[in-house]
Amino acid sequence: MEDKNKKVNINHYADGTASVLRKKVVFTELRFYQRSEVLYHLTKTFCKRFLPERGDRTVDQMVQAARSTKQNIAEGCSDGQTSMESELKLLGIARGSNLELLEDYHDYINFHNQEEWFGKNPRSKPLHNFCREHSLLADYKPLFAKMNDEELANMAICLCHQIDKAITKYLERRDREFVTEGGIRERMTAARLEQRTSQRETIALQARRIEEQARIIDYLKAEVERLRSRLQELEDGGHG
Repeated sequence: MEDKNKKVNINHYADGTASVLRKKVVFTELRFYQRSEVLYHLTKTFCKRFLPERGDRTVDQMVQAARSTKQNIAEGCSDGQTSMESELKLLGIARGSNLELLEDYHDYINFHNQEEWFGKNPRSKPLHNFCREHSLLADYKPLFAKMNDEELANMAICLCHQIDKAITKYLERRDREFVTEGGIRERMTAARLEQRTSQRETIALQARRIEEQARIIDYLKAEVERLRSRLQELEDGGHG
């Protein structure tokens, strides 16, 4: 059963026409997309420097997981303009890929008896603050060649956590919008109804203007007749 109380926020074109499309999301401006791009390049560098070129499927899996995170964020946000269902699904896949990559970095640190920086570790807070304050690849790329495997792995883990937190919040907001507004079918119905209402209002306004113009014309005609009569009276009085 359709929820009559469901409020759909409709966008409009410059001429006022209602649009079924949701507001476009520029995914390249989303910080969690920017971080996913950093994570993809970091992972490629990490695998090239610290994992064997052949004989280890981990390399392909890690690079693919990092790429899947980035690509599904991009595709999901782009598809979201017409299909919120598709957006939710693709962002869910992106989150899953990101968590898969996180596990790979955990495994690397554990297998190589390295330390994961968290809690009271003195390197944890500076790394967290840097990743929180920077999201562009240009800020990270100069560091990749200077950091060892433990440093790069911990940076990747930090980025994975921040991306997961951001995607989770974004998904929750989109989920609430979907429950409140519905999908493309609801937007199409709302846009058509709004357009019809707008057309009826325009027709009604034009009718009122025509009626007002007719009243003005009738008034002016009556006034002309009154002035003619008065003029005739003055002329008749002058002749008398």
